[in-house]
Amino acid sequence: MSLNDPNWGRGGGNRPGGGNQGPPDLDELWRNFNRKLNELFGRRRPGSEPPSRGPGPSNARIGGGAGLVAAVILAVWLASGFYIVIEGQRGVVLTFGEYSTETGSGLRWRMPWPIQSHEIVNMEKVRAIEIGYRNGNVKALMEKEALMLTDDENIVSVQFAVQYVVTDAKAYLFNNKRPDETAQHAAETAMREVIGKSKMDSILYESRAEINLAAKQLMQLILDRYRTGISVSTVTIQSSQPPKDVQPAFSDQQSASQDREKQKNEGEAYALDVIPKARGAASRLAQEAEGYKQRVIVSAEGDASRFKQVLAEYAKAPAVTRERIYIETMQQIYNSTSKVMLDYKGSGNLLYLPLDKLMQQGAAATLADPAAAGRPQAPAGPEAAAPDITPRSREALRDRGRAER
Repeated sequence: MSLNDPNWGRGGGNRPGGGNQGPPDLDELWRNFNRKLNELFGRRRPGSEPPSRGPGPSNARIGGGAGLVAAVILAVWLASGFYIVIEGQRGVVLTFGEYSTETGSGLRWRMPWPIQSHEIVNMEKVRAIEIGYRNGNVKALMEKEALMLTDDENIVSVQFAVQYVVTDAKAYLFNNKRPDETAQHAAETAMREVIGKSKMDSILYESRAEINLAAKQLMQLILDRYRTGISVSTVTIQSSQPPKDVQPAFSDQQSASQDREKQKNEGEAYALDVIPKARGAASRLAQEAEGYKQRVIVSAEGDASRFKQVLAEYAKAPAVTRERIYIETMQQIYNSTSKVMLDYKGSGNLLYLPLDKLMQQGAAATLADPAAAGRPQAPAGPEAAAPDITPRSREALRDRGRAER
């Protein structure tokens, strides 16, 4: 059927040869619906004649229809009080907007609105707060939140995340107007306080774990003070670095610090190499000194013992002991020198006795004539041509020979 047909929707089934191919007449349907309602409630349109067939609707019929409608409305209203609490969630029932009770998981019913209402709080969901960045991207820097002042009066950019769960549904809903925003402010406050008590180097390199723990404890203390019903799970620093404007200077400073540490390590290595050697040398010198000390002490004790023995012999025979001491002393003197000067009594001349030359000539003659090694040889040189040898000089020569033997 074409949409341009003027009889479309006007009871095309009554047209001759039309059959029932067209859609129903909407106007006719609406009139029939209004007529049935009037019959049900006993009303009729002004100017219309009462129906000729049968009597009008009775009061019982009218009351039954109204009761049915009221029952349907009441059933729908009562059914609106059903709600479902999923496992891990907690239902909070409010009576005229005031806390009434909490319900666990399952199908629950409460008085319909406006008498009672309910709120569903997820107790197992791990909520997250991002400070200094958004949407998990640390490159999306929020400078107003990230820039913080350190204890050594430096500025550092700190980006961190906080994870927490709800432990008390009633406190979470009623003690604070916006609990999630309160948790964010508490996290930023706690981190700023911890950073303000820390040094720049410890924040960037050394004490991140300690800072995370301290910030978590302080944040939990603040949230408990406000009774938010929130338990902090973790606080994690995602990025900590100096501000962009001072990063080149800070890089130079870090390079200088690394060079300083390198020089320090080299100095410590050199000290570890030199100090043990010096201690070993000192220990060796101490041991040598101790040995010298013991040797001197023993030598002195031996000299003292020998002196006592000589003293005892001197007491028995002073002249013999004195002569022996003199001979031994002269022997020691001659052994330590190679030239001897002799003085004649009553004469001002000195006799030079070159013992070293005599010993060298004697050794050379022994090597030249092994057969004559046992015979004494006359000394050569100008000193040997001296015609006059006094008894004193001969005695001195004999003493020297005895000393050599």
